Amino acid sequence: IDISGQSARQVTAADYARFDLLLAMDGANYEELTQLAPRPARHKVRRFLDFAPQVGTKDVPDPFFGGSEGFDHALDLIEEAARGLLADRLSAEARPAKKGT
Repeated sequence: IDISGQSARQVTAADYARFDLLLAMDGANYEELTQLAPRPARHKVRRFLDFAPQVGTKDVPDPFFGGSEGFDHALDLIEEAARGLLADRLSAEARPAKKGT
């Protein structure tokens, strides 16, 4: 997977209004994102692996400490969570809208 065009940036206050979800890869990220979130937007912060409960962990480990196997394991977890997130979003889209919304 070529991610050479990707770059990272810090989360800003505007992100909580701009995005429907802010996904944390581990507990430390989750806590930080939750603390930075305005109270009405805290529900938008989720652990990415919440979308892959079958993997048996809540944190994507830092692959830099596991050699090539560490990167493979992290990618496997991320791919599982991505599939789960997609299924969740498609399911939500298919549900009828609640009255008054």
